[in-house]
Amino acid sequence: MRPLAHCGTPPTPRSDEEDPRRAAGDFCLLELEPALCQQLEAGHSLVIRGDKDENAVLCSKDKTYDMKIADTSNMLLFIPGCKTPDQMKMEETHCNIIHTEIFGFSNNYWELRRCRPKLKKLKKLLMENTYEGPDSQKEKDSNHSKASEEEIMAQLQVLNACEIGGYWRILEFDYEMKLLNHITQLVDSESWSFNKVPLNTCLQELGPLETEEMIGHCLKCYGKKYTEEGEVYFELSADKICRATAQMLLQNAVKFNLAEFQEVWQQSVPEGVMTRLDQLKGLALVDRHSRPEIIFLLKVDDLPEDNQERFNSLFSLREKWTEEDIAPYIEDLCGEKQTIGALLTKYSRSSIQNGVK
Repeated sequence: MRPLAHCGTPPTPRSDEEDPRRAAGDFCLLELEPALCQQLEAGHSLVIRGDKDENAVLCSKDKTYDMKIADTSNMLLFIPGCKTPDQMKMEETHCNIIHTEIFGFSNNYWELRRCRPKLKKLKKLLMENTYEGPDSQKEKDSNHSKASEEEIMAQLQVLNACEIGGYWRILEFDYEMKLLNHITQLVDSESWSFNKVPLNTCLQELGPLETEEMIGHCLKCYGKKYTEEGEVYFELSADKICRATAQMLLQNAVKFNLAEFQEVWQQSVPEGVMTRLDQLKGLALVDRHSRPEIIFLLKVDDLPEDNQERFNSLFSLREKWTEEDIAPYIEDLCGEKQTIGALLTKYSRSSIQNGVK
């Protein structure tokens, strides 16, 4: 067994008749992997989080763990000043019988298992008040709720959030696309390479249209920053631009004829950028059994976080899936050493239809 950390402060000793410390409920044991033990010994904190209707999770600086009670057939005894055989060998003490008081006992301990951080609540909080630009009416109304930096700092980069006026915000999608359109039009008019978009020139040219903060944030969301000869550039991602454009086209349509969509999609992206359906994994789903073939928006972010609920939701949409189709919608459920194949084996069963699994 890995190290067990004592999670309770023992009460002051009293006589045996009145001493309640020997009850198992007075103590909690927590099983820690060596890395977590080292963090505690180095003075770092571990935090237990979760609402009343949720399972508790334990969080270190960079990892999240599910907490489950594990029963043991061997009673675990708490003995003050207890030494292990290894410690006694190191001290070269004589083998004497030592009389000592048993401080308490437990028949179970908390077991930790690495899990995914739950981001839905964070995204929901941020989506309650998306940023539509400095001149929007919502920004003039101070009654809207905002999320403080302290609550959400750990996962903000995942959501492409931006700090505005001391609060962390997610850009409203139409406003984000407006910013992106300004940038791509400038790239086209200046005949720049998508791999080398100069930051300072972007700020100067687009400054009259948008704030420098928002232009810089959009470049960071859709590109990779680098420095060359003292000048800051961004390498824009064609895949991210194609994906965002597809979302813009699909969000107002329940279903879209696939052939027509692909034509409109290619016409809507900057010249020289090529669209491909594999850019839309986890964002849109193609139904090749319908006639004509159709495509519709299905974002993995909108699906349940719980494994069983996720599979229930997916199979309510479609009775049978190929692994290629379902993989983008379950890969975020995989644990540290778990594979998509293992998830499919646990939550579904396979069959062969016309030679396709």
